[in-house]
Amino acid sequence: MPVVYSALAVVAAYLLGSLSFAVLVSRAMGLSDPRTFGSKNPGATNVLRSGSKAAAIVTLLLDAAKGWLPVVLVRWWGAPYGLEEGTQALVGLAAFAGHLWPVFFGFKGGKGVATALGVLVGVSGWLGLATLGAWLVVVFLSRYVSLASMAAALFAPAFYLLASGPLWYADHRVAAAMGAMAALLVWRHQENIGRLVRGTESKLGQGKAKAGAEPRAQTPPAYPKKKHRHGK
Repeated sequence: MPVVYSALAVVAAYLLGSLSFAVLVSRAMGLSDPRTFGSKNPGATNVLRSGSKAAAIVTLLLDAAKGWLPVVLVRWWGAPYGLEEGTQALVGLAAFAGHLWPVFFGFKGGKGVATALGVLVGVSGWLGLATLGAWLVVVFLSRYVSLASMAAALFAPAFYLLASGPLWYADHRVAAAMGAMAALLVWRHQENIGRLVRGTESKLGQGKAKAGAEPRAQTPPAYPKKKHRHGK
């Protein structure tokens, strides 16, 4: 039965991760579909380009929460059902994969930065805090958000293993899941890596006019878009 419970938990985590909150929040707040402007990435950063900071913050929090929730549910209540560290690793990775390839949105998702952070906080609040600190240091030094996101993702599994002790016990399966998330997150930043190499990546606080190869938002029509389908 533990195998069945674990499988159900993984599927539930993937389905939760598949909720693209960038799209859902934008739709609920009457904003443009984030997949139609800017980087076309359904994430909080692109939602911010719509001009709504509130929508971006809500998206960020919800994207993080969908990574955090499956992990803490298994941590807090999984033991009686035989769900322990191995299932924590799987549900965290499943929620992250759901964000990257959401079944409800044509398997076209975001880059997973907020969801990955949520998973780390679910494993350990201290780990999440340390990873956020690493992100802030790289942003402060470089002003490249994409570089900071990749650096923090690579930092997390290494720190998790090296700092194992009184705050958490490092499990190799959880570390492997973090490593897989880091690799996928870096892979999803391929375009950013190209711009970093060419020196055209936009820095934090940089004006839109200097955003390199990043396309300008064309301010597409807000939801609903059905009018375009039915118009004659």
